Amino acid sequence: MTWDEKIKDFEIFLRFERNFSENTLDAYIRDIRKLKEYAEADLEDTGPDTIRYEHLQEYIFNLSKQKFSERSQARWISSIKAFFRFLIEEECREDNPAELLEGPKLGLYLPDTLSLPDINKIINAIEMDTDLGKRNHCIVEVLYGCGLRVSELIDIKISNINFKEQYIKVHGKGNKTRFVPLAGYTAQLLQSYIRETRSKNKINKKYEDTLFLNSRGTSMSRVIVFLIIKELTDKAGVSKKISPHTFRHSFATHLLQNGADLRYIQEMLGHSSITTTEVYTHLKTEELRDVILNFHPRNINLTE
Repeated sequence: MTWDEKIKDFEIFLRFERNFSENTLDAYIRDIRKLKEYAEADLEDTGPDTIRYEHLQEYIFNLSKQKFSERSQARWISSIKAFFRFLIEEECREDNPAELLEGPKLGLYLPDTLSLPDINKIINAIEMDTDLGKRNHCIVEVLYGCGLRVSELIDIKISNINFKEQYIKVHGKGNKTRFVPLAGYTAQLLQSYIRETRSKNKINKKYEDTLFLNSRGTSMSRVIVFLIIKELTDKAGVSKKISPHTFRHSFATHLLQNGADLRYIQEMLGHSSITTTEVYTHLKTEELRDVILNFHPRNINLTE
């Protein structure tokens, strides 16, 4: 039994039986390949059928000393546990060396969000008089106006946009489909982009239905969208650490602040569990706490 053989089997299992998204699948397989490299280099070619709990514990300990975040450490352990559970189900092992592994205790993760003035600063940093700028403006407005994941954004098909009823059909994690409302402002912006800007491009035949295209007339990559957002953020002078996902967090937070029901936000974000969406209620609580600290008379008296 070799690492490569079992990692390939594990990848097929995650893709077709567990229906993992490409990003989650890539992360899990990358984690197990790192374990394989460690076993081959430091454990005298110990295979997946003979590696022991002590080996795994030492491996995790060595990684934790490299200043990786607690969330990364938790995912490594999740990947390793899933891999060895798979080996047991496949009857490749009788024992589970990962069973006793414990991940770091994660505190509540509160995502960064942008204020509306910050979002406007980023939009104002875009060169609107160029075709590239018009495309990037649409990208930012769709990320913020629809709360999409970057993988969903780059996969939008023009045929999945219903301008009459004002919604976008989105294929999300686990190949789940949802219908995201499209604000009138965003819809007009997209129509203008499709009609006046995108139509000028030389479009690869395979991508004629893809909404956002790169300079070669093919679909954009996640990395390019990240770079666009980083460049615009730097240019706008917004000091927060921003990614495309920050606009998704801002979308949800601003809806909640303005009185939207949490269940509706869950549907629009495509969260399978309301627990995932509830993190935004903590953001609202944090905001309320800051208001009390800064403006309550009793607290003001203490600082005088």
